[in-house]
Amino acid sequence: MATVLVVEDDEYVRSAIIQELSRRQHVVRSAGRALDALREITQNPPDAVVLDLGLPDLDGAEALKMVRSVSSVPVIIVTARDNEAEIVRLLQAGADDYLVKPFSGDHLNARLDAILRRARSATPPPLLCVGALSVDLNRREAHLDGAPLTLTRREFDLLAYLAARADRVVSRKELLTAVWQQSYGDDQTIDVHLSWLRRKLGESASSPRYLHTVRGVGVMLITPP
Repeated sequence: MATVLVVEDDEYVRSAIIQELSRRQHVVRSAGRALDALREITQNPPDAVVLDLGLPDLDGAEALKMVRSVSSVPVIIVTARDNEAEIVRLLQAGADDYLVKPFSGDHLNARLDAILRRARSATPPPLLCVGALSVDLNRREAHLDGAPLTLTRREFDLLAYLAARADRVVSRKELLTAVWQQSYGDDQTIDVHLSWLRRKLGESASSPRYLHTVRGVGVMLITPP
């Protein structure tokens, strides 16, 4: 069972999708306009979104960009447009899957189950350990060498995001989108928070233990040797 937000302005189609998903025990919320959907996603995040492209206030492709600027929620595009170039563009813009109208309830449910499985398998475990650093996502606590770290909300979110991707370079753009939930901004904000976080980890940019800057690319939280 999942919470699904259906974004569709056609009342008949919206009702049919809601009925089909509800029949399969999903909790379904709906919106008929893009801006209402964005408000719903930020205030009451769903597990997945079914997004129609032909919305009255904003084209679905633009709505998708706005969704991606604030959330990584899985999105299935439903559209009457079967142009291959358009579909590729939407997938590259952040859609997880698409369905061309008309489609069956079984088809929609199969696609929905698939993206939910992928999303759940990508969810990091509640306790992240990188060397002597541990990050408890449920308790929102971090420890280094057994001692608790006093972190602000943003510092914890930054550390947790990097710890879940340990030993992989994460770009500043990705951090801005995932941690700050902004599609654009000043790199200095990230650098300041990284500096504060380094200080609390007992290291510096010139002598890093965990937080390493990859010049021109991004940041990496490494497992110390």
